Amino acid sequence: MNPILTKAFTAGATVNPWRVVKFDSADGTVIQAAAATDALLGVANNLGAAAGNRVDVCLSGIAEVEFGGAVTRGALLTSDANGKAVAAAPAAGANNRAIGVAMVSGVSGDIGTVLINPSQTQG
Repeated sequence: MNPILTKAFTAGATVNPWRVVKFDSADGTVIQAAAATDALLGVANNLGAAAGNRVDVCLSGIAEVEFGGAVTRGALLTSDANGKAVAAAPAAGANNRAIGVAMVSGVSGDIGTVLINPSQTQG
């Protein structure tokens, strides 16, 4: 793994390893993402963190992420309710935030890789 940009934040709640994160309500804090509509920021490293501790977040580059469902390489990825990466599949007219592009295919529970490139997609 060769991340381009990793930054340390304070965990506003428990952040599990390899999970998609978003900003929390206070500056400098992050929490696990919980929906495809969250403003996704990056992916926590392989250590995660307890609330109040520091967590490294990959903001740009290639990161390891835990899949929450079947993923096909090349698919845009978003977050499920547990911060796991799933294929972005917004309903017609709805928007999903994407964390990036899957570099490998996998299934729920696999640790795969994602090219971090936060964006938005519409169904």
